[in-house]
Amino acid sequence: MFRKVAAAAGLVAGLAGVAVFAQKAPARVSAGNGTLIIGSYPKQYWIIDEATEKIVGTIPFQSGIPRRTTISRDLKRFYTVEAAMEKVEIIDIASRKTIDTFALSEGSKKVRIRSLEPDPLHRFLVMVTASATKQIDRFEIGAPTMVQYDLASHKIVRTIPWPNNEERQNANILFSPDGKLMYLFSDQDVLIYETNTFTQIDKWELSKPVEEGFGRLEFGSRDVMNDEPGFYTALFNVSDPVQHRRMMGVGRVNLAAKSVDFYTLGPSNGVSFSMAPGRKVAYGLYEEIGRYEFWKFDLEHRKFAGRMEFKGRPRMGLKTSSNGKVLYIFVAGNTIDLYNAETYEYMRTITLDGDMTTDLFVLPSPPAARPSQ
Repeated sequence: MFRKVAAAAGLVAGLAGVAVFAQKAPARVSAGNGTLIIGSYPKQYWIIDEATEKIVGTIPFQSGIPRRTTISRDLKRFYTVEAAMEKVEIIDIASRKTIDTFALSEGSKKVRIRSLEPDPLHRFLVMVTASATKQIDRFEIGAPTMVQYDLASHKIVRTIPWPNNEERQNANILFSPDGKLMYLFSDQDVLIYETNTFTQIDKWELSKPVEEGFGRLEFGSRDVMNDEPGFYTALFNVSDPVQHRRMMGVGRVNLAAKSVDFYTLGPSNGVSFSMAPGRKVAYGLYEEIGRYEFWKFDLEHRKFAGRMEFKGRPRMGLKTSSNGKVLYIFVAGNTIDLYNAETYEYMRTITLDGDMTTDLFVLPSPPAARPSQ
């Protein structure tokens, strides 16, 4: 009798062992072998090794709190506007050093830099600025101005007139890969400038429907990191002129050829857009109070690939990992959450030593060490 009980107990123990083995945690999904860089309080960028998900260094920021960062097309420099919006600091990413700083404010005149776009060859910046001059009894507020700032001579070399003399608070700008042309995206058309004298030489009338029965395309935000140079890929909105139904779709604009490849996905929704490396799929965030969703877009087969609700957080940014297998959720706080891009399952969290202040940059590989210029 004792042997039977012991044998039965051994069988139960064996089955229990099998059950435990079958329910073990799934294999760890690697995000890739790239580098994550993000600005944070009080005055630095954190550098994170993507493979180990560990902080491996910092880039000091000399001008205060890094607020708005633009990365150069060659992924070698950061052009960062500090929190007060008066100074620009230029950082060489590989050497982790500041190579230049400048400000436009003088005396009682404060000049704030609202946006900037660097020339692909690192010769100049095109910026939108706004001034406020303190007088004895008042402040004189200047009009928004678009200027070219020469990086070699450290001065504004020209003011670029607004199209139709219509002032704007910001400018959506893209340069051609060789830096010879500047594309200014207006509400309806794309204005094309040569960059020697910044004279408008052409206009692409996107206000005209791309095909019969369509309204004009409304440009959405683009994914600079993973897009092909010379192209503008984004979610676009369009309204048909008869029913006035707002539809959403993916558009890939070839600026050199002046062509648009556009297809609709469904009714318009406020969704962000972030492409994965290879540009075969993209992801978006749908956000409303109490409801947060991942959206997936199959760019290769030109279709909506589904959505999934998740816990989320009140303010969020979304980026894909360097291998496209992991989704990073960041913004608001000091944590970056990692989700499986295939199942949308929460996996783990990277915790920083300070709240983040800038966009998250996912570089495909560690920056090669080279002397700063």
